[in-house]
Amino acid sequence: MKRFIDIFLRAVMTGFMIGIGGAVYLSCDNKYVGSFLFGTGLFVILTFGFNLFTGKVGYAVENKPSYIIDLIVIWLGNLVGTAAMGGMLLCTRISGIGEKAADICNVKFADNLLSIFILAFFCGMLMFIAADGFKKIENPVGKMLAVFLPVMAFILSGYEHCIANMFYFTVARVWSLNTLGYLMVMTLGNAFGGMFIPFVRKGFAENK
Repeated sequence: MKRFIDIFLRAVMTGFMIGIGGAVYLSCDNKYVGSFLFGTGLFVILTFGFNLFTGKVGYAVENKPSYIIDLIVIWLGNLVGTAAMGGMLLCTRISGIGEKAADICNVKFADNLLSIFILAFFCGMLMFIAADGFKKIENPVGKMLAVFLPVMAFILSGYEHCIANMFYFTVARVWSLNTLGYLMVMTLGNAFGGMFIPFVRKGFAENK
C-alpha cells in the first residue's frame, strides 16, 4: 500500500507541474514561446522523479502485466493534480485563461475520434522520446533538448496529450461524459504511441 501511495503522490505532483506548463502556455500570446515554456513542467517532473502517465506508459513493454496497475494509479493521480491545479487557478485573477482553453477544447470536440487517436499516438511517441532521452542521455545539453523539443513539437503540431488536456478541460469548465469519452481515446492513443518505440526496438539487431 505504501508503494502505491508513493506512486499516487508523485503522480499528483506531476498534475500540478503539467498545470504550471499549461497555465504559462495559455498566458502567452506567442505560441512558440508558450510551447517552449510548457516544457518547464516536464523538466521538473523528470528532474524530481514525479510520475507522468505518458512518460511511464512506454515501459509497459518491458515490465510485468502488474505494471498496468501502476499506470492506472499514475493516471488517476495526474487527473487529481491537474484538476486541483486548474480549480485553484479558476479562483485567481488569471482565470481568464479558461477562455483560451475553451477555444482549444472546442477544436478537439469538433474532431472525430480516429483523428484524436492518431494525434494522441504521435504525442505518445514524443513523450516517450522525452522521458527515455532524459533518462539515457548523459550530455546536459542533450538532456535539455530531449525534454523541451518533443514538448514544442507536440504542441505546435496539435497532437493530443491526455494529461495536459485534463488541465485544459478543467480551466475551460467543459467536463462531461462526452469529455470523458474523448479523454479515454486520447489516453489509449498516448499509450499505444508511448509503447510503439520500445516495442519496435525489441527487434533491433543491436539489442540481440
